[in-house]
Amino acid sequence: MAKGHSFLNHKLHSLLGLFPIGLFLLFHLTANYQATRGPEAFNQVVGMIEHVPFLLAVEFIFIYIPILFHAVYGIYIAFQAKHNVGNFGHFRNHMFLWQRLTGIITLIFIAWHVYETRIQKALGAEVNFDMMTNILSDPLMVVFYTIGILSTVFHFSNGLWSFLVHWGITVGPRSQRFATYLTMGIFVIVSLIGLRAMSAFIL
Repeated sequence: MAKGHSFLNHKLHSLLGLFPIGLFLLFHLTANYQATRGPEAFNQVVGMIEHVPFLLAVEFIFIYIPILFHAVYGIYIAFQAKHNVGNFGHFRNHMFLWQRLTGIITLIFIAWHVYETRIQKALGAEVNFDMMTNILSDPLMVVFYTIGILSTVFHFSNGLWSFLVHWGITVGPRSQRFATYLTMGIFVIVSLIGLRAMSAFIL
């Protein structure tokens, strides 16, 4: 019974990393990318999001709760896993280790980002271009956000590779090798989108 629950939890953990968390990440970075077109374009996108009906309920059901489960179970996996990089040093062993490390970094980054934006909004602040410009006026925050974006995108991209394996979509070595190239390509492209969006707020 315990093994059955563990199997289902692994499946759910993997699935939530893609749907809806991964999709939200892509949407969020794409929305932020509008900042490259100027403050008005970014503020317009934010305004559209803020007018989504029952926004708070939508955020909790499709973002916060899935992230919370994914994070808590991911931490459990990270501390239960036995890293064998030192013994074998194979590429996938390194990726396995980096997946766990970036998971911890991503959790810290998301928690801080939510505090600086959504929680501040609840306290009366306005989420807009000026808010992000003010946050990224600190060079330390630029470094922190750069590491956070790269960690989050890597965790998503490499997690996509794990999803394809765990769900039996890529079974053989050839398909898994192709998935590696595909997911690393996604990492590069999405990272560039995220970092370009961030740079638009740095004046």
